[in-house]
Amino acid sequence: MPKKQAKKTCIISLGGSLIVPDGVDYRFIKKFRELILKKVKNGNKFIIVCGGGRLNSKYNEAGKKVRKLSNEELDWIGIYASRYNAQFVKILFGDLACDEININPHQKILTKKPILIGAAYKPGWSTDYDAVYLAKTYGAKSVANLSNIDYAYDKDPKKYKDAVPIKNISWKDFRKIVGNKWEPRMNKPFDPIASREAEKLGLEVVILNGKKLKNFENYLDGEKFVGTVIK
Repeated sequence: MPKKQAKKTCIISLGGSLIVPDGVDYRFIKKFRELILKKVKNGNKFIIVCGGGRLNSKYNEAGKKVRKLSNEELDWIGIYASRYNAQFVKILFGDLACDEININPHQKILTKKPILIGAAYKPGWSTDYDAVYLAKTYGAKSVANLSNIDYAYDKDPKKYKDAVPIKNISWKDFRKIVGNKWEPRMNKPFDPIASREAEKLGLEVVILNGKKLKNFENYLDGEKFVGTVIK
């Protein structure tokens, strides 16, 4: 991939699967925090939107065993799981993080702090969609989507052995893969509704494996990295 300019402000959609894959992954969070602090010292700023992860899934699973829950009710569980994770991550960044968590991507929170933490907004919105809207609100040109995969694929690699990893793709072609409909708890590399909005904005989204933090650092530094670039 061509070398880019190092990022000064980066919007990150931090997958809940990295924060709470089952239990809280403090080892990952510690290393992620160290990398962000290193980049902050170099003048970078970050907006980090936290997903709900297994905290969301466990509450969803437990709730459905008690009674039938609507999609909106399940969404609210996910929203508060995201906000709980966001509060946890914010506290770990201490005084470098803005005191307020952004839970409304239409709202621009003005802060001199180098780190702003975001969380889920409302039913029907994924944290991918929140990250895209925050890019619009803050005038950013790209979003780094950190999850537990190296690439997006042309089809589900868990179902199809011949699935091909994607390195570079247009929004038009990517949206043919993910479709146009978002459903709660759907398993897509990037939310279809967020993808539609990102295409309208001319936004670049990069899908990266968040566990490979050296690779993520390469992306931040404008160096060669492994991942899927959608634009």
